[in-house]
Amino acid sequence: MELAFLNPLYEHPGSWASAYVDTSLHTEDQQQRRHLNAEAVARELARQGADEPTCRAVHDALDALQRSPEPYGRAVFARDGEVVLEVPLTRGPQDAEAYWGPLPRVTPLLDLAGEDPLSLVAYIDRTGARIELRSALLHEEAGQVTGRQWPMHRSKASDWSERHFQLKVEDTWEHNAREVAEALASCQEETGADLLILCGDDRERRSVHEQLPKALQDRVMETSRGKDSNLLPQEVEEIRAEHVRQRVLAEVERFRAARTPDEEQRAAAVDGLPRLIEAAREHRLAELLIRPDAPDTRREVWIGEDPDQLAARREELKAIGERQAWQARADDALVRAAAVTGAPVMSLTPVLEDTGDELAGGLGALLRWK
Repeated sequence: MELAFLNPLYEHPGSWASAYVDTSLHTEDQQQRRHLNAEAVARELARQGADEPTCRAVHDALDALQRSPEPYGRAVFARDGEVVLEVPLTRGPQDAEAYWGPLPRVTPLLDLAGEDPLSLVAYIDRTGARIELRSALLHEEAGQVTGRQWPMHRSKASDWSERHFQLKVEDTWEHNAREVAEALASCQEETGADLLILCGDDRERRSVHEQLPKALQDRVMETSRGKDSNLLPQEVEEIRAEHVRQRVLAEVERFRAARTPDEEQRAAAVDGLPRLIEAAREHRLAELLIRPDAPDTRREVWIGEDPDQLAARREELKAIGERQAWQARADDALVRAAAVTGAPVMSLTPVLEDTGDELAGGLGALLRWK
Protein backbone atom coordinates (compact mmCIF):
# COMPACT_ATOMS: atom_id res chain seq x y z
CA MET A 1 0.00 0.00 0.00
CA GLU A 2 1.38 3.38 -1.03
CA LEU A 3 0.95 5.84 1.85
CA ALA A 4 1.80 9.24 0.39
CA PHE A 5 -1.80 10.33 1.10
CA LEU A 6 -1.00 10.08 4.83
CA ASN A 7 1.72 12.75 4.73
CA PRO A 8 -0.61 15.54 5.99
CA LEU A 9 -0.85 13.58 9.24
CA TYR A 10 2.89 13.84 9.79
CA GLU A 11 3.45 17.51 9.06
CA HIS A 12 2.73 18.64 12.62
CA PRO A 13 3.69 16.95 15.90
CA GLY A 14 1.16 16.63 18.67
CA SER A 15 -1.68 14.44 19.86
CA TRP A 16 -4.09 12.95 17.35
CA ALA A 17 -7.63 11.60 17.37
CA SER A 18 -8.28 8.64 15.08
CA ALA A 19 -11.70 7.09 14.50
CA TYR A 20 -13.03 4.23 12.37
CA VAL A 21 -16.74 3.66 11.78
CA ASP A 22 -18.84 1.22 9.78
CA THR A 23 -21.41 2.51 7.23
CA SER A 24 -22.27 -0.83 5.62
CA LEU A 25 -25.71 -1.20 7.23
CA HIS A 26 -28.38 0.69 5.27
CA THR A 27 -31.54 0.29 7.34
CA GLU A 28 -34.51 2.42 8.31
CA ASP A 29 -32.81 3.42 11.55
CA GLN A 30 -29.35 4.04 10.04
CA GLN A 31 -29.42 7.77 10.82
CA GLN A 32 -30.06 7.11 14.49
CA ARG A 33 -27.41 4.35 14.59
CA ARG A 34 -24.77 6.56 12.99
CA HIS A 35 -25.64 9.47 15.27
CA LEU A 36 -25.20 7.20 18.29
CA ASN A 37 -21.87 5.96 16.89
CA ALA A 38 -20.65 9.54 16.54
CA GLU A 39 -21.66 10.24 20.15
CA ALA A 40 -19.94 7.08 21.39
CA VAL A 41 -16.68 7.82 19.54
CA ALA A 42 -16.58 11.38 20.91
CA ARG A 43 -17.13 10.11 24.46
CA GLU A 44 -14.38 7.50 24.07
CA LEU A 45 -11.91 10.10 22.77
CA ALA A 46 -12.74 12.35 25.72
CA ARG A 47 -12.22 9.44 28.10
CA GLN A 48 -8.75 8.89 26.61
CA GLY A 49 -7.87 12.55 27.18
CA ALA A 50 -8.71 14.26 23.89
CA ASP A 51 -9.50 17.97 24.05
CA GLU A 52 -13.11 19.06 23.61
CA PRO A 53 -12.68 20.90 20.25
CA THR A 54 -11.08 17.83 18.68
CA CYS A 55 -13.78 15.55 20.08
CA ARG A 56 -16.38 17.88 18.62
CA ALA A 57 -14.66 17.97 15.20
CA VAL A 58 -14.59 14.16 15.02
CA HIS A 59 -18.19 13.95 16.23
CA ASP A 60 -19.40 16.38 13.56
CA ALA A 61 -17.50 14.58 10.78
CA LEU A 62 -19.02 11.24 11.78
CA ASP A 63 -22.47 12.67 12.40
CA ALA A 64 -22.46 14.05 8.85
CA LEU A 65 -22.40 10.44 7.59
CA GLN A 66 -26.00 9.82 8.73
CA ARG A 67 -27.29 9.80 5.13
CA SER A 68 -24.05 8.73 3.44
CA PRO A 69 -24.38 5.92 0.86
CA GLU A 70 -20.78 4.78 1.48
CA PRO A 71 -20.85 0.97 1.34
CA TYR A 72 -18.17 0.23 3.95
CA GLY A 73 -17.06 2.98 6.33
CA ARG A 74 -14.88 5.97 7.04
CA ALA A 75 -11.68 6.78 8.94
CA VAL A 76 -11.29 10.27 10.41
CA PHE A 77 -8.09 11.87 11.75
CA ALA A 78 -8.16 15.14 13.70
CA ARG A 79 -6.03 17.41 15.90
CA ASP A 80 -6.38 20.83 17.53
CA GLY A 81 -10.11 20.95 16.83
CA GLU A 82 -9.76 20.27 13.10
CA VAL A 83 -10.29 17.22 10.90
CA VAL A 84 -7.12 16.86 8.83
CA LEU A 85 -7.93 13.75 6.78
CA GLU A 86 -10.89 11.50 6.01
CA VAL A 87 -10.42 8.16 4.25
CA PRO A 88 -13.23 6.04 2.74
CA LEU A 89 -12.83 2.40 3.77
CA THR A 90 -13.08 -0.64 1.54
CA ARG A 91 -14.00 -2.88 4.47
CA GLY A 92 -15.97 -1.83 7.52
CA PRO A 93 -14.62 -2.33 11.06
CA GLN A 94 -16.53 -4.76 13.25
CA ASP A 95 -17.16 -1.99 15.78
CA ALA A 96 -16.53 1.74 15.91
CA GLU A 97 -12.96 2.40 17.04
CA ALA A 98 -11.45 5.51 18.64
CA TYR A 99 -7.83 6.32 19.55
CA TRP A 100 -6.08 9.30 21.11
CA GLY A 101 -2.30 9.41 21.13
CA PRO A 102 0.94 11.06 19.99
CA LEU A 103 0.60 9.55 16.50
CA PRO A 104 -2.46 8.97 14.33
CA ARG A 105 -3.57 5.35 14.54
CA VAL A 106 -3.14 4.44 10.87
CA THR A 107 -2.20 0.74 10.90
CA PRO A 108 -5.87 -0.42 10.71
CA LEU A 109 -6.01 1.25 7.28
CA LEU A 110 -3.80 -1.52 5.91
CA ASP A 111 -6.72 -3.95 6.20
CA LEU A 112 -9.70 -1.58 6.13
CA ALA A 113 -8.57 0.57 3.18
CA GLY A 114 -5.52 -1.31 1.95
CA GLU A 115 -4.94 -3.45 -1.11
CA ASP A 116 -7.86 -2.52 -3.36
CA PRO A 117 -6.76 -3.36 -6.91
CA LEU A 118 -8.38 -1.19 -9.55
CA SER A 119 -9.64 -3.71 -12.08
CA LEU A 120 -10.54 -3.67 -15.76
CA VAL A 121 -13.17 -6.31 -16.48
CA ALA A 122 -13.41 -7.29 -20.15
CA TYR A 123 -16.47 -9.29 -21.28
CA ILE A 124 -15.15 -10.85 -24.49
CA ASP A 125 -16.69 -12.66 -27.43
CA ARG A 126 -15.62 -13.10 -31.04
CA THR A 127 -17.09 -9.76 -32.09
CA GLY A 128 -15.28 -7.59 -29.52
CA ALA A 129 -15.62 -6.74 -25.85
CA ARG A 130 -17.36 -4.60 -23.27
CA ILE A 131 -15.03 -3.17 -20.60
CA GLU A 132 -15.82 -2.07 -17.04
CA LEU A 133 -13.70 -0.35 -14.40
CA ARG A 134 -14.19 -1.91 -10.97
CA SER A 135 -12.89 -1.48 -7.44
CA ALA A 136 -14.41 -1.79 -3.99
CA LEU A 137 -15.92 1.69 -4.38
CA LEU A 138 -16.26 1.97 -8.17
CA HIS A 139 -18.27 0.33 -10.95
CA GLU A 140 -18.50 2.14 -14.28
CA GLU A 141 -18.39 1.47 -18.00
CA ALA A 142 -14.92 1.96 -19.49
CA GLY A 143 -15.45 1.29 -23.18
CA GLN A 144 -16.71 -0.92 -25.96
CA VAL A 145 -14.68 -2.70 -28.64
CA THR A 146 -16.52 -3.62 -31.84
CA GLY A 147 -14.36 -5.62 -34.20
CA ARG A 148 -15.06 -7.08 -37.62
CA GLN A 149 -18.51 -8.64 -37.82
CA TRP A 150 -17.97 -10.87 -40.89
CA PRO A 151 -17.06 -13.57 -41.59
CA MET A 152 -17.74 -14.88 -38.09
CA HIS A 153 -19.04 -18.48 -38.21
CA ARG A 154 -17.31 -21.60 -39.48
CA SER A 155 -18.79 -24.02 -41.99
CA LYS A 156 -18.73 -27.81 -41.64
CA ALA A 157 -18.02 -28.34 -45.36
CA SER A 158 -14.60 -29.61 -46.36
CA ASP A 159 -14.10 -28.43 -49.99
CA TRP A 160 -11.41 -25.89 -50.87
CA SER A 161 -13.69 -22.83 -50.93
CA GLU A 162 -15.13 -23.62 -47.51
CA ARG A 163 -11.68 -24.19 -46.01
CA HIS A 164 -10.64 -20.83 -47.47
CA PHE A 165 -13.70 -19.25 -45.87
CA GLN A 166 -12.84 -20.83 -42.51
CA LEU A 167 -9.38 -19.27 -42.65
CA LYS A 168 -11.05 -15.90 -43.09
CA VAL A 169 -13.20 -16.64 -40.05
CA GLU A 170 -10.07 -17.49 -38.05
CA ASP A 171 -8.47 -14.26 -39.27
CA THR A 172 -11.53 -12.27 -38.13
CA TRP A 173 -11.35 -13.81 -34.65
CA GLU A 174 -7.64 -13.07 -34.30
CA HIS A 175 -8.10 -9.52 -35.61
CA ASN A 176 -10.83 -8.85 -33.05
CA ALA A 177 -8.77 -10.37 -30.22
CA ARG A 178 -5.90 -8.06 -31.19
CA GLU A 179 -8.21 -5.02 -31.12
CA VAL A 180 -9.54 -5.99 -27.68
CA ALA A 181 -5.99 -6.48 -26.35
CA GLU A 182 -4.92 -3.09 -27.72
CA ALA A 183 -7.96 -1.41 -26.16
CA LEU A 184 -7.27 -3.06 -22.80
CA ALA A 185 -3.61 -2.04 -22.87
CA SER A 186 -4.58 1.55 -23.70
CA CYS A 187 -7.23 1.61 -20.97
CA GLN A 188 -4.79 0.17 -18.44
CA GLU A 189 -2.22 2.84 -19.27
CA GLU A 190 -4.87 5.55 -18.88
CA THR A 191 -6.36 4.28 -15.61
CA GLY A 192 -3.34 2.62 -13.99
CA ALA A 193 -5.44 -0.50 -13.36
CA ASP A 194 -3.72 -3.15 -11.25
CA LEU A 195 -5.71 -6.11 -12.55
CA LEU A 196 -7.22 -7.23 -15.86
CA ILE A 197 -10.08 -9.71 -15.58
CA LEU A 198 -10.88 -11.51 -18.83
CA CYS A 199 -14.38 -12.99 -19.10
CA GLY A 200 -15.63 -15.25 -21.89
CA ASP A 201 -15.12 -18.63 -23.53
CA ASP A 202 -11.71 -20.28 -23.30
CA ARG A 203 -10.65 -19.52 -26.84
CA GLU A 204 -11.62 -15.82 -26.74
CA ARG A 205 -9.92 -15.30 -23.38
CA ARG A 206 -6.78 -17.09 -24.48
CA SER A 207 -6.56 -15.18 -27.76
CA VAL A 208 -6.82 -11.81 -26.01
CA HIS A 209 -4.43 -12.88 -23.25
CA GLU A 210 -1.77 -13.87 -25.77
CA GLN A 211 -2.05 -10.52 -27.56
CA LEU A 212 -1.52 -8.40 -24.41
CA PRO A 213 1.90 -6.78 -23.84
CA LYS A 214 4.30 -8.86 -21.75
CA ALA A 215 4.33 -6.16 -19.07
CA LEU A 216 0.65 -6.84 -18.38
CA GLN A 217 0.72 -10.63 -18.40
CA ASP A 218 1.12 -11.00 -14.63
CA ARG A 219 -1.87 -8.69 -14.02
CA VAL A 220 -4.34 -10.98 -15.81
CA MET A 221 -6.92 -13.29 -14.24
CA GLU A 222 -9.66 -15.16 -16.14
CA THR A 223 -13.23 -16.36 -15.69
CA SER A 224 -15.71 -18.08 -17.99
CA ARG A 225 -18.41 -15.39 -17.73
CA GLY A 226 -19.50 -14.18 -21.18
CA LYS A 227 -19.93 -10.76 -22.78
CA ASP A 228 -23.62 -10.44 -21.91
CA SER A 229 -23.32 -11.76 -18.35
CA ASN A 230 -22.12 -9.33 -15.70
CA LEU A 231 -19.81 -10.51 -12.97
CA LEU A 232 -21.54 -10.30 -9.62
CA PRO A 233 -19.86 -8.08 -7.01
CA GLN A 234 -19.02 -11.16 -4.92
CA GLU A 235 -17.32 -12.81 -7.90
CA VAL A 236 -15.25 -9.69 -8.61
CA GLU A 237 -14.30 -9.48 -4.94
CA GLU A 238 -13.15 -13.12 -4.92
CA ILE A 239 -10.99 -12.58 -8.01
CA ARG A 240 -9.53 -9.34 -6.62
CA ALA A 241 -8.87 -10.99 -3.24
CA GLU A 242 -6.99 -13.83 -4.92
CA HIS A 243 -4.93 -11.30 -6.87
CA VAL A 244 -4.03 -9.52 -3.62
CA ARG A 245 -3.17 -12.82 -1.94
CA GLN A 246 -0.79 -13.74 -4.74
CA ARG A 247 0.89 -10.32 -4.59
CA VAL A 248 1.39 -10.57 -0.83
CA LEU A 249 2.75 -14.12 -1.14
CA ALA A 250 5.24 -12.87 -3.74
CA GLU A 251 6.43 -10.15 -1.35
CA VAL A 252 6.80 -12.69 1.45
CA GLU A 253 8.98 -14.81 -0.85
CA ARG A 254 11.07 -11.74 -1.68
CA PHE A 255 11.47 -11.09 2.04
CA ARG A 256 12.54 -14.68 2.74
CA ALA A 257 15.12 -14.61 -0.03
CA ALA A 258 16.44 -11.19 0.99
CA ARG A 259 17.16 -12.33 4.55
CA THR A 260 19.95 -14.56 3.24
CA PRO A 261 23.26 -12.63 3.56
CA ASP A 262 25.18 -11.86 0.37
CA GLU A 263 28.92 -12.39 -0.18
CA GLU A 264 29.63 -9.36 2.02
CA GLN A 265 27.40 -10.81 4.74
CA ARG A 266 24.78 -8.13 4.22
CA ALA A 267 21.09 -9.06 4.33
CA ALA A 268 18.57 -7.05 2.32
CA ALA A 269 15.75 -7.77 4.77
CA VAL A 270 15.41 -7.68 8.56
CA ASP A 271 12.87 -8.47 11.23
CA GLY A 272 12.79 -7.80 14.93
CA LEU A 273 12.06 -4.39 16.41
CA PRO A 274 15.65 -3.28 17.23
CA ARG A 275 16.87 -3.81 13.66
CA LEU A 276 13.78 -2.18 12.18
CA ILE A 277 14.24 0.89 14.37
CA GLU A 278 17.83 1.15 13.20
CA ALA A 279 16.79 0.84 9.54
CA ALA A 280 14.08 3.48 9.97
CA ARG A 281 16.52 5.93 11.57
CA GLU A 282 18.88 5.40 8.64
CA HIS A 283 16.09 5.87 6.04
CA ARG A 284 16.68 2.36 4.70
CA LEU A 285 13.13 1.00 4.70
CA ALA A 286 12.25 -0.11 1.16
CA GLU A 287 9.03 -1.92 2.12
CA LEU A 288 7.49 -2.59 5.52
CA LEU A 289 5.63 -5.85 6.20
CA ILE A 290 3.19 -6.07 9.12
CA ARG A 291 1.20 -8.85 10.75
CA PRO A 292 -1.50 -6.81 12.53
CA ASP A 293 -1.97 -7.57 16.23
CA ALA A 294 1.25 -9.59 16.47
CA PRO A 295 3.29 -8.98 19.67
CA ASP A 296 5.83 -6.45 18.37
CA THR A 297 3.20 -4.23 16.74
CA ARG A 298 1.76 -3.37 20.15
CA ARG A 299 5.09 -2.70 21.83
CA GLU A 300 5.74 0.90 22.77
CA VAL A 301 8.71 2.76 21.39
CA TRP A 302 9.94 6.31 21.92
CA ILE A 303 9.45 8.86 19.16
CA GLY A 304 10.53 12.43 18.53
CA GLU A 305 9.01 15.13 16.36
CA ASP A 306 10.63 13.84 13.17
CA PRO A 307 9.69 10.46 11.64
CA ASP A 308 13.25 9.13 11.80
CA GLN A 309 13.51 9.91 15.50
CA LEU A 310 12.50 6.67 17.18
CA ALA A 311 14.14 4.36 19.68
CA ALA A 312 13.44 1.44 21.98
CA ARG A 313 14.47 3.52 25.02
CA ARG A 314 14.11 7.21 25.76
CA GLU A 315 17.83 7.54 26.50
CA GLU A 316 18.59 6.61 22.89
CA LEU A 317 16.62 9.62 21.65
CA LYS A 318 18.53 11.91 23.99
CA ALA A 319 21.77 10.47 22.65
CA ILE A 320 20.87 11.56 19.11
CA GLY A 321 19.92 15.04 20.28
CA GLU A 322 16.13 14.83 20.49
CA ARG A 323 14.74 16.74 23.47
CA GLN A 324 11.04 15.97 23.05
CA ALA A 325 9.95 12.35 23.39
CA TRP A 326 6.66 10.46 23.48
CA GLN A 327 5.68 6.83 23.69
CA ALA A 328 3.82 5.34 20.72
CA ARG A 329 2.92 1.96 19.25
CA ALA A 330 5.76 0.41 17.27
CA ASP A 331 3.62 -0.28 14.19
CA ASP A 332 2.35 3.30 13.87
CA ALA A 333 5.85 4.72 14.47
CA LEU A 334 7.33 2.53 11.74
CA VAL A 335 4.46 3.25 9.34
CA ARG A 336 5.15 6.96 9.81
CA ALA A 337 8.83 6.42 9.02
CA ALA A 338 7.93 4.39 5.93
CA ALA A 339 5.30 6.81 4.65
CA VAL A 340 7.46 9.93 4.71
CA THR A 341 10.32 8.17 2.90
CA GLY A 342 8.05 6.73 0.19
CA ALA A 343 8.30 3.09 1.32
CA PRO A 344 5.12 1.03 0.76
CA VAL A 345 3.60 -0.93 3.65
CA MET A 346 1.94 -4.32 3.25
CA SER A 347 -0.31 -6.24 5.63
CA LEU A 348 0.14 -10.01 5.77
CA THR A 349 -3.49 -10.56 6.77
CA PRO A 350 -4.47 -12.06 3.36
CA VAL A 351 -1.83 -14.80 3.69
CA LEU A 352 -1.78 -15.62 7.41
CA GLU A 353 -2.96 -19.18 6.71
CA ASP A 354 -0.20 -19.67 4.11
CA THR A 355 2.79 -18.23 5.95
CA GLY A 356 2.56 -19.92 9.34
CA ASP A 357 4.88 -18.23 11.83
CA GLU A 358 6.47 -15.91 9.27
CA LEU A 359 7.25 -12.65 11.09
CA ALA A 360 6.14 -14.09 14.41
CA GLY A 361 6.85 -10.73 16.05
CA GLY A 362 4.73 -9.03 13.43
CA LEU A 363 7.22 -6.64 11.78
CA GLY A 364 9.77 -6.98 8.99
CA ALA A 365 11.20 -4.93 6.16
CA LEU A 366 12.98 -5.13 2.84
CA LEU A 367 15.87 -2.69 2.88
CA ARG A 368 17.40 -0.22 0.50
CA TRP A 369 21.14 0.40 0.51
CA LYS A 370 22.49 3.90 1.00
